[in-house]
Amino acid sequence: MQSTHKPFFATLQALLAEEGEITLGELLDAAGEQTYGLLILLLSLPNLVPGLNVGLAPLGGTALMGLGVQLARGRPHPWVPRRIMAQAIHKGRTKDALARFEVQLTRFRWPGSKQRPLNPQRMGAVITWTGFLLAIPVPLPFGNQLPAAILCLLGAALLEERPVWAWIGALASLGNTLYFTFSFNLIYSAFAKAFHAVVK
Repeated sequence: MQSTHKPFFATLQALLAEEGEITLGELLDAAGEQTYGLLILLLSLPNLVPGLNVGLAPLGGTALMGLGVQLARGRPHPWVPRRIMAQAIHKGRTKDALARFEVQLTRFRWPGSKQRPLNPQRMGAVITWTGFLLAIPVPLPFGNQLPAAILCLLGAALLEERPVWAWIGALASLGNTLYFTFSFNLIYSAFAKAFHAVVK
């Protein structure tokens, strides 16, 4: 991946502000080499919404795992089914969600932070694992929202080519893994109770 200093969020907001319908395929075409980052961001953002993420997390997590594997294997552009590429985007909701996320992202734009190409194999591995954490229906506080937030940061790191954000995301993914690991007994008890309730 070659470094691009294009202000991607500004370009995306301008595209979404245009009149007429826009499809996911057109949005990805505008992303160019930043397609992975945009897709990861779009798939992760809905999982930050409490309540909504319960049903979306397994599906979104699985899709993100697929993107991570493709990135790690060095595919220049991810494979996306044509039917999904042809889907119209709800521009208002997408624009609002991206605008809110960019406001939060400004906290991580430190003066002097540099843009450099990221290692696709390492990024793909971290995204695949974090997507797996998102796909697990864990009955824990922020069980789905935490990996979703990490994936949003990893997607933004790819979009803006920010190694520091990638490192923060990787460390946060490790912390998320430890959180789930130390809560294993609680997760096991919750699933056991649910299983017994269904059997009875």
